[in-house]
Amino acid sequence: MSKTAFIFPGQGSQHVGMGLELAEHYPEAKEIFEQADNALGYSLSKLCFEGPEEDLKLTYHTQPAILTTSIAFYEVFKKHTQKPTYVAGHSLGEYSALVAAEALAFEDAVQIVRKRGQFMDEAVPAGEGAMAAVIGGEREVIGQICEEITLTGNSVQMANMNCPGQIVISGTKEGVEQAGVKLKEAGGVRRVIPLVVSGPFHSDLMKPAASKLSHVLEGTTFQTAKVPVVTNVDARPVMLGEDIEHALVEQVFSPVLWEDSIQWMIEAGVSTFIEIGPGQVLSGLVKKINKEVTHYSVSDLASLEKAIQSQG
Repeated sequence: MSKTAFIFPGQGSQHVGMGLELAEHYPEAKEIFEQADNALGYSLSKLCFEGPEEDLKLTYHTQPAILTTSIAFYEVFKKHTQKPTYVAGHSLGEYSALVAAEALAFEDAVQIVRKRGQFMDEAVPAGEGAMAAVIGGEREVIGQICEEITLTGNSVQMANMNCPGQIVISGTKEGVEQAGVKLKEAGGVRRVIPLVVSGPFHSDLMKPAASKLSHVLEGTTFQTAKVPVVTNVDARPVMLGEDIEHALVEQVFSPVLWEDSIQWMIEAGVSTFIEIGPGQVLSGLVKKINKEVTHYSVSDLASLEKAIQSQG
């Protein structure tokens, strides 16, 4: 029997209009957006459906917006499919995965990720942090150069191990710039692309945000997951509430081991990955990690219907 994993996107997949057609066609999706509006005390649904884009891009809006849209798609799709063998999410997407695994209530999750976004924005003054995508190069070499630069006082580290040949680095503006220069000098790296982000996510500079988040999570009820959740920090499955809470705190300042997570699930027998939520970023990464596995994206009405048909 083939195994399936549901995977959920993170920040960067947002776009104005996401979830609008879905909410118009499916009452269960509309209800999810209404629950988010009530939990947050403002119209997140209007922000998703109408924008403006400048507001949707704000981290503390983006995170609950992507979570809500992802769960709206999930609520519709789950009625037409079997439970997955595993779930996982990229950074913010891990919260969507936890909701899908019934380890975390949606209303709690949407409030937590809004605070998470606020904490991440507050951790480092604007302009002092940076992130860059490193295209090409070996993980060991990139990691070693980041460590060498950090020892000189300008913090930089690997933040996202997305797929072969694509690693994101994060840290101080100076640290990321110095790493870019040294990586090109070392050879093997084709390009270093600065990212337009509001902070140095998944770096040690986010530890103040992790500390604040830990206090929020201490007051949150986590259930034992109904489906194993493959975490970003370890690329291994967890199910117990205390393990989930620990992973969410560490995740804020630790690298996202996405390539490792996908590889682990493939080795555990997963042959189909279904990305649920806005965009198709994760489907593209899965294809680069392993061309043999099947992958679907559930990101609009057309792809939802296609994915539903595939389950039949």
